Amino acid sequence: MILGRSESRHQATTLIGRLFATTSGKVGAIVTLIVLLVAIFADVLAPYDPLSPIGPSLSPPTREHLMGTDALGRDLLSGVIHGARTSMVIALSVGAVAMVIGVLVGGISGYAGGRLDDILMRFTEIVQVLPRFFLAILAVAFFGPGLLTLILVLGLTSWVILARVIRAEVLSLRAREFVDSALTQGARGSRVLFREILPNAIPVGIIYLALLLAFIILIEASLGFLGLGDPNAISWGFLAGQAQQFLRVAWWLSVFPGLAITATVLGLNLLGDGLTDALGRR
Repeated sequence: MILGRSESRHQATTLIGRLFATTSGKVGAIVTLIVLLVAIFADVLAPYDPLSPIGPSLSPPTREHLMGTDALGRDLLSGVIHGARTSMVIALSVGAVAMVIGVLVGGISGYAGGRLDDILMRFTEIVQVLPRFFLAILAVAFFGPGLLTLILVLGLTSWVILARVIRAEVLSLRAREFVDSALTQGARGSRVLFREILPNAIPVGIIYLALLLAFIILIEASLGFLGLGDPNAISWGFLAGQAQQFLRVAWWLSVFPGLAITATVLGLNLLGDGLTDALGRR
C-alpha cells in the first residue's frame, strides 16, 4: 500500500542520502542542479542580451567577455547561459510528455494483460522503430522551426522504453501482497493501479527519464547545429553551428557551447547511474 507522508519523506531523505553516497550520483546531481539553476536565473546571470552586439566581433575571452564574442559582436557567455534555458525547457517538457504517456501505456498494459497488453505492446514496437531525429527534421520542414513542434515530436516518440520499464515493474508489483489486500477490501482495478501500483513503479522509470533527458539535449543540439532549431531562441546547438565557419580563427565559439553540452549530458548520465545504485539496481 502507499506509504504515509512521514514514511514517504523518510524514504525520500534516504534515497537522497544514498544518491550522494556514490561519486557518480553526487557529481551528476550537482552538475544537473547547476545547469537547472543557470537555466532558471538566466536573465539574472547573463551579463548582456545574447542577441545584441555589444563588443568587437570575434574577440577572444577577456575580463569583460569571459567567453569572447561571436562574428556579430555578441557576448558568448550570455548565449551559453540562455542556451541552458532553451535546452532544459525542451528536455523537461519532452520528459514530462514521455513520462505521462509511458506511465499510462506501461501501467495499463502490465496490469490489464491479455489482448490489451498485446495491442499496446505492438503499438509500442511500431513507435520504437520510428527515427526520432528524422521525424523532427520532417516536422520542422512541414510546420516550421519552433520549440512547440520539437517538444511534441520528441515527446510523442520518446516514451517507448519508459513504457516497457513501467510495464515490467507493474507485472512484478501486481503479484505483491499489498495488491491482493487492496483487491480483497473491494478496491476497483483502476484505483489499485493508480493508487497502489504506479506510485511504487514510477521511481524505477525516473532512472530512465534522466538518461532520456540527456538524449533529448543531444537531439536538440544536433537540430540547432543544422539550423533547424527555433530561430528566436538561443541554444547550444545554434551557437556551435554558428561557429563552423570560424573554427580556425575563433576556437572559443565552438569550445564553450560544446563543453556546456558535454557537461550537461555527462551530469544527467551520472545522475541516472547514481539513482540506479540508490534504488538497488532494480
